[in-house]
Amino acid sequence: MSLLMDVSASVQQVAEAISIAIGVEVEIVDDELTLVGGTGLYRDNIGEKEESGRVDGDALYARMLRSGTTEFIADTKNYQNYNSSFASDKDKELAEVCTPILLNGSVVGVIGLIAVREEQRRILVDKAKGMAAFVEKMADLLAAKAEQRALLNDTESAINQMTTVLEATHEGIFDIDRNGYVKHCNDTAAKLFSALREDIVGSHISKYMLSSPALAVLKTGAGYTEREEVYKTYKGTYHFIVSAKPYYSGAEIKGAVISFRDIEEAEKLAYNINAGTLKYTFDDIIGESEAVRHAKNQALLTARGNSTVLITGESGTGKEMFAKAIHYSGSRSSAPFVTVNCGAIPENLLESELFGYERGAFTGASDKGKMGKFEMASGGTIFLDEIGDMPLHLQVKMLHVLQDMRFERVGGNKTVIVDVRVIAATNRDLEEMIRHGSFREDLYYRLSVIPLTTPPLRGRREDIRLLAGHFLKKYNAFMNKRLAGFTEEAEAVYEGYDWPGNVRELENAVEYGVNMAFGDRIGIDAIPARLLRGETSLSAHPEDSGRPLSEQLKTYEKEIILQKLKQYGNGRKAKDVVAKELGLSRATLYRKLTELDIANQSSLL
Repeated sequence: MSLLMDVSASVQQVAEAISIAIGVEVEIVDDELTLVGGTGLYRDNIGEKEESGRVDGDALYARMLRSGTTEFIADTKNYQNYNSSFASDKDKELAEVCTPILLNGSVVGVIGLIAVREEQRRILVDKAKGMAAFVEKMADLLAAKAEQRALLNDTESAINQMTTVLEATHEGIFDIDRNGYVKHCNDTAAKLFSALREDIVGSHISKYMLSSPALAVLKTGAGYTEREEVYKTYKGTYHFIVSAKPYYSGAEIKGAVISFRDIEEAEKLAYNINAGTLKYTFDDIIGESEAVRHAKNQALLTARGNSTVLITGESGTGKEMFAKAIHYSGSRSSAPFVTVNCGAIPENLLESELFGYERGAFTGASDKGKMGKFEMASGGTIFLDEIGDMPLHLQVKMLHVLQDMRFERVGGNKTVIVDVRVIAATNRDLEEMIRHGSFREDLYYRLSVIPLTTPPLRGRREDIRLLAGHFLKKYNAFMNKRLAGFTEEAEAVYEGYDWPGNVRELENAVEYGVNMAFGDRIGIDAIPARLLRGETSLSAHPEDSGRPLSEQLKTYEKEIILQKLKQYGNGRKAKDVVAKELGLSRATLYRKLTELDIANQSSLL
């Protein structure tokens, strides 16, 4: 819509005023040659196109839109390219004064004063200069009106945008004036207070936030951020995280904006940010062995549903990674994933950690109460790690929660209903624990609707090199190193070791190697001693089993170095090659030659 069309009522008023004042007919067109205002025979054609709407044509108005200059035509009959779309008899248009309507240097329309009778023509001819000046003033008036409307449109648009922003935020928003009365509140604020927006607007802030610190902001101008505030009303108690900021007109405080959100939602958000940032998928589970492929395929099928899953496996086999991959590959991927280590929380606190507590539930409890992990996970997944360490008395409550998805907070009597998928994990033999009475059989069957086992590393040795390479890249980047890989001897130790700590132990070993390596590869001297101690199959001396570990390690190192020297020779350059292949610095190799009494054993080479 054109600027003149936006103020069409004013355009018509100006057209009629000019016609009455001067005694001629008037038509006003916009920059698209649409008739916006007119008198006499032109009034009936408002909304239609003058000059057939050809803004690029040679007719009078089209040229004026391009030139931006006023024109006086004393004799329209003999004027070249004079064209009117509205006069039924072209001879009726005898003379015309027309002027452009300019706004910020651009032509936004044209005003035409038209004589359709001889007496009107004489008025235009006799007072041509005066008429031109007059119509230019009228054009300026319309331009100012159009600009005012444009500014108003921009203001309305900005207000609409701001309103959209305020409504889109998850925080409640109050805009209060300098006296503390609410001028605006968004839907979230109304919902948080269980009130209607129209009831809140116009009320004093104290009705909802009694003695709010935001009132002091109106006096001091000192705003605040993320302050915990509790308000009691006849509808109940509201516990918020609140921020307040003043706004000014010049140097004068005109009001303040208060933003607030429910503290339980804030706690849930903080937990999700801190604990849920690593979103594992099945692609993050590294391994090409049959055991890993089988476990991943089984878990991928599991991700499609919402049934409870029990993941069993030794420590360090990636049970939590599988749990996260199941969650983030399923329909709950956009909801929280909350982890609880049942073995790391004291028994007397585990229940309140899982289900929350009401104020005053026990000595030391927060006087505001606390939301539990099940509530935090509502809509998503809760991962109960080390479920085998859960005490028997709590197993009973857990069974009921799994069956009904409802519970009461510690010290409370209000039923909390949640929608949570449960994935549990343990490295313990739950069936053996059932036989000994330390784990409930009914809970076991409720947890293991879908059983899943993560394979130990010793059962997937073909993945060791792949995993070691992955961890090498990780710690190269972390420590700003550029190690190229592992020596053959180091790889042999890795592949021959049983890895009782599984993938976690392998990662730690690679991290150790990246720290300790001197050359461009991780060699035998950058392998943790426990790996060498456990790798007896590479020893050529069974009788060493009764000797001290330090002596066995020296024998093993000596044999490796002698073997390399025998392969490359005993010269200086050869020793440099040996040092590089073993991942040692030249100084370290020469030190070991002396310590192991190899320096003078050239006869052995």
